[in-house]
Amino acid sequence: MADIEQAFAADGPLAAVIPGFRARHQQLEMARAVQHAINTQTTLIAEAGTGTGKTLAYLTPALLNGGKVIVSTGTKNLQDQLFHRDLPAVRGALGVPAIIALLKGRANYVCHYHLERAREDGRFMAREDVVHLQQVTHFAEHSRTGDKAELAGVAEDANIWRYVTSSRDNCLGSDCPHHKQCFVLEARKKAMEADIIVVNHHLFFADVWLRDEGVAELLPACNTVIFDEAHQLPETAGLFFGETVSTGQLIELARDARIEAVASCKDYAALPEAALVLDKAARDLRLVFNEDNGRWALDKVQSRAGYETALKQCDSALAALNKHLESQAQRAPGIENVWQRGVALAAQLDKWQLPTPVDTVRWVEAFSHALTLNTTPLSVADVFTKQIADNARAWIFTSATLSVKGDFSHYRTQLGLIDSTSASWDSPFDYGNQAMFYLPAHMPEPNTFGYTEAVVNIALPLLAASGGRAFLLFTSLRAMKEARALLEAGFEQNQLDYPILMQGERSRTELLEQFRALGNAVLLGSQSFWEGVDVKGDALTLVIIDKLPFSPPDDPVLAARIQQINQAGGNAFMEYQLPHAVITLKQGAGRLIRDETDRGVLVICDPRLVSKPYGRRIWQSLPPMKRSRDADEVVAFLKQMHTTPAL
Repeated sequence: MADIEQAFAADGPLAAVIPGFRARHQQLEMARAVQHAINTQTTLIAEAGTGTGKTLAYLTPALLNGGKVIVSTGTKNLQDQLFHRDLPAVRGALGVPAIIALLKGRANYVCHYHLERAREDGRFMAREDVVHLQQVTHFAEHSRTGDKAELAGVAEDANIWRYVTSSRDNCLGSDCPHHKQCFVLEARKKAMEADIIVVNHHLFFADVWLRDEGVAELLPACNTVIFDEAHQLPETAGLFFGETVSTGQLIELARDARIEAVASCKDYAALPEAALVLDKAARDLRLVFNEDNGRWALDKVQSRAGYETALKQCDSALAALNKHLESQAQRAPGIENVWQRGVALAAQLDKWQLPTPVDTVRWVEAFSHALTLNTTPLSVADVFTKQIADNARAWIFTSATLSVKGDFSHYRTQLGLIDSTSASWDSPFDYGNQAMFYLPAHMPEPNTFGYTEAVVNIALPLLAASGGRAFLLFTSLRAMKEARALLEAGFEQNQLDYPILMQGERSRTELLEQFRALGNAVLLGSQSFWEGVDVKGDALTLVIIDKLPFSPPDDPVLAARIQQINQAGGNAFMEYQLPHAVITLKQGAGRLIRDETDRGVLVICDPRLVSKPYGRRIWQSLPPMKRSRDADEVVAFLKQMHTTPAL
């Protein structure tokens, strides 16, 4: 078995197996730091610039040191990549006989019980649901894992999955007639037997704090926890340390009550009737909000016409349904399960209407088809540090974006990691030659009328010079959609013929595959395209960002945090808002250069980078690219890129 030095040598085992492997001192130094944290059972915050190879830098010492390791990733896509590609490659290169396992939340696995119920009920809104049901049925009969990601013919966001998977609420547990065939239990069993288990942040927090998905059983025997894409943790942790009840939960409860009534008590008509009443009450509560989406503090919501009445109607409809469910609960485990869920939801709705607890904020969020009632803690630091203190093991937090100019204080404060060791390694890429950073001159202030039009006017000559091949990243969906219309008009006027793709038209995975395949496309994205997107090569040579990504100050959670920091004598802008914007901007900027041969231009249109005192701190946090404010120089750079072969 190799040691760390041998593993990362230019003629070592990793170089022999990993395509494109190069010995990098940053990668080796990070691997040594991870190994030290594992050996000493301490906490490490490790920031590694794009191209460092942080995945190998943490997997290698984790495999060489042995013991049980949990690796938690930011997304399920990265989770699949780690399990199916990276881990097997490193394990094979090092010759380590480690058992690896993949564990996802239960909603990712086909549930035999709910699949059977869906086939019996047979009521679907769309014809494609019927087709998908047949595909899922065949898949469940032949799959070894039941993981919906393996069923290529049905999209991960297809409507059918709501009917054929289970949740923490509606799982029957040991009462399920298909208990022995359960894909979720099989995945947990494999995880218990494995040395390296790959999970995702949502699953990790859902389990550790809700004791639901199997990770809590793994933690006691685990000696190392590694969080990749760890910059996402503060927001993810806030979701699970708080409480949420939604109209979607009420509608699903009503649906499941009706399905169970059809299956187990057809002679009791009052049950499906009560379910329909709850379904309508929940939808009426959503309709109180005319907006397609939005977030509001509770005090803004309580004064809204119809809100209190609609909430009380949900209360009474839920109470009535629960009475009917209780009266029939002994007839079938499925009905008893729905009743228990109904009781729990009633308790949550009652709690929502009590006075807001100290150091929390109550707020409402509207989605296209649902409304969520949220109670969120203003800080997760105390709860998070308690979890770490209660479990003596190595905790590794790694990402390309955790600091502001090497200062980790913002990240430490959010998670309570005040005394943790931290280290930062710059990217090995030659940004000075590979990339240019362009800040356009004479841009209007970001909040003025016509700002998005000015961004598109800046973009058009650059897109002509780059031959498309661009991401346009926006801080709001509204600006993104406005830019789409302006871009189409600009392309027609300037006789540019590049395909335009936009977030929301297809899944992110499909859009990225199409973007890579086309080779000259322009992709418009908002929040979900600022990170976790990897396009190497000539397909992406231009990234344009419309504004500095400051969160809206009227966001209810942010507004409450700002008030709390300022009231304590702090400076919320410098301590919270600015560092958060810098980390988000670094993620967006990181989409441009993904490989040692990549070249391109980063454009940030926001004039505050030079007009505000804090602007210098922001651009100094970006990679050391050549800087320009001259449009002609940038156009020449882009044109030269396509006439000179990459090194």
